[in-house]
Amino acid sequence: MNSKNKYLISIVGPTAIGKTSLSIKLAQHFKTEILSADSRQFYKEMQIGTAAPTKEELSQAKHHFIHNKSIEDNYNVGAFEKDAIKTLDNLFKKHDIVIMVGGSGLYVDAVTKGLDYFPEIDKSIREKLNLELAENGLQKLQLQLKTLDLKAYNTIAIDNPQRVIRALEICLGSGKPYSSFLNKDKNKRIFKTITIGLTAERETIYNRINKRVDIMMSQGQLEEVKSLINKQHLNALNTVGYKEFFNYFNGEWTLDFAIQELKKNTRRFAKRQLTWFKRDPNTLWFDYQTSIDNIISSIKSKL
Repeated sequence: MNSKNKYLISIVGPTAIGKTSLSIKLAQHFKTEILSADSRQFYKEMQIGTAAPTKEELSQAKHHFIHNKSIEDNYNVGAFEKDAIKTLDNLFKKHDIVIMVGGSGLYVDAVTKGLDYFPEIDKSIREKLNLELAENGLQKLQLQLKTLDLKAYNTIAIDNPQRVIRALEICLGSGKPYSSFLNKDKNKRIFKTITIGLTAERETIYNRINKRVDIMMSQGQLEEVKSLINKQHLNALNTVGYKEFFNYFNGEWTLDFAIQELKKNTRRFAKRQLTWFKRDPNTLWFDYQTSIDNIISSIKSKL
């Protein structure tokens, strides 16, 4: 392979589909390392509920961005993009191919495509918009956005208050349309990306999710959540697999109901993941049972 050609093999797909296992097999085949783009597996306090790689799996290939942060840390996708690109720059000095794996679509895109960058906006503008939302409802803010930035009004999730407020604060704070900042000045990447998607029939995905939840419970997920109950206000813990059991410990739900809600919420999460990843027409999709040899063969044809 030409040493100038650097490739990031990005493995995507819904939760519980087998991405971790595939990433390790590919890392071993290409004698390389793995970068995690799973925004929940960064946190060392959240091991069972995030289905992070086990000690045995971690020993089979070198991983980056697994349990490298604390839930107390204020970490976001922008910081991850900078850290991940810096890590990749170093890894590509040693390897022509690096593996990335993760189900957090925005974090995957941050590495492969780069984020849109917006100007710093005075916090008081967002506070004022949140107040308006509470007092007058979403429709008034939607109409304001329609006046200031019709393109954003027609393209963002207009029923999502956070998205509307984000677009409006950029419009008001910068004096320019929110949409004018999209897809501009994204940093060029030194590598090419080959994206591998794993999928299955919906019923199979849902069965695998239900089975994984049962396994997590047997591994001690309830004890893990209980140990974090005094930190339940932290943003990192406002996530599937934790918030359901906080409701149980807070006396709002029975344990059986919390487990069923966890399964349901994880299934919904998987559906959203697939919707996100299916947007990329260049992704090479494989059934989760496809042999590793076939996947490697497809990758090599793209190198």
